[in-house]
Amino acid sequence: MTDKIVPCLWFDGDAEAATAFYVSLLSDSRVTAVNRSPVDTPSGQADSVLTVQFVLAGRNYLALNGGPAFRFTEAVSLIVMTEDQAETDRLWTALTADGGQESDCGWLKDRWGLSWQITPRRLMDLVTDPDPARAKAAMQAMMTMQKIDIAALDAAVAKL
Repeated sequence: MTDKIVPCLWFDGDAEAATAFYVSLLSDSRVTAVNRSPVDTPSGQADSVLTVQFVLAGRNYLALNGGPAFRFTEAVSLIVMTEDQAETDRLWTALTADGGQESDCGWLKDRWGLSWQITPRRLMDLVTDPDPARAKAAMQAMMTMQKIDIAALDAAVAKL
């Protein structure tokens, strides 16, 4: 890894499965190394997977099989800026499958408990619109949604 800062995601033995799933979702993503522990650790035996290095949408990450001591919280999330409703729907469906949980305003948790924000670029354009009325209408519409509906956002703004 050449990046100076690399986020580390802590898993309870599922780092390899989680990273394989994550890299299947986004282009410019791949697992770059699976590293086995040379010794027994509190989270696993010698030769078990300790870390997985991976690239997700062009950014380096490290997944650590650290054991059950720490869990993900909403205090940290991964934001995916989607290009259209089809990409928003595809990622939302994949990430909430098999035990993931939907939340409000484009937030969700995947089956490992990692929080994601599936955020259409159109949403960001609308809520940062220089016209305060348009930004307000878009924000109010977004506040009623779980998965973001781009057509509904555009409709809310068009009513002005």
